[in-house]
Amino acid sequence: MKKYIELIKKVELLESISLEDVNSYITDGSFRINKYEKNNIIHFVGDPCSKLEIILMGKVVIERIDEAGNLMTITEFFGGDILGGNLLFSKNPNFPMTVTAKEASIILEIEVSRLFSLFSENQDFLKSYLQYVSDNTVILSDRIKHFVNRTIRESIISFLNFERIKQNSNHIKLNMTKKALAERIGVQRTSLSRELSKMRDEGIINYDSKTIEILNSEIFED
Repeated sequence: MKKYIELIKKVELLESISLEDVNSYITDGSFRINKYEKNNIIHFVGDPCSKLEIILMGKVVIERIDEAGNLMTITEFFGGDILGGNLLFSKNPNFPMTVTAKEASIILEIEVSRLFSLFSENQDFLKSYLQYVSDNTVILSDRIKHFVNRTIRESIISFLNFERIKQNSNHIKLNMTKKALAERIGVQRTSLSRELSKMRDEGIINYDSKTIEILNSEIFED
């Protein structure tokens, strides 16, 4: 339990809650620790969102399957991030997409009754919660718009442009496999390879297993 307390202490949202109270909430069951192995499904599409979940450790992704059966990674969450914060008090509090642990993960569940108590008794917690939910609802909405209804090439260009700016280089180092990249932009591995080959043949990019080099910068956003 000491290990979990140390992880909870690192979560910015929970900074205003004393360790004494954290221990008390764990004891009465209103705070609960859950562990998930790599690739475990945390929530299926349509599962009810009945508790607030805070990732203490690991990596969790939101995924959707398009009409063609392609798996698309919408966004990623890490330690300190919240799951369901924007759903919990909605009229239809159900997960619209699959939530998967991409790495072994530890998640803190907070009962709704305890959450209401914290809102009413701890203004600092309420302020932090509202700020987090507001900021991340915008980010998630932008991510969904970013990927849905794009062609494969548009998705590749968008990804490369993001990494070009992030890495400040046209020679982009890939921190994932081609399979993981295909999942991230929501296409089959073979479809991604085919489009990358076309872009190479057209002189837009060059690539190997670990890097993609942008040769024609004109098609990328400034």
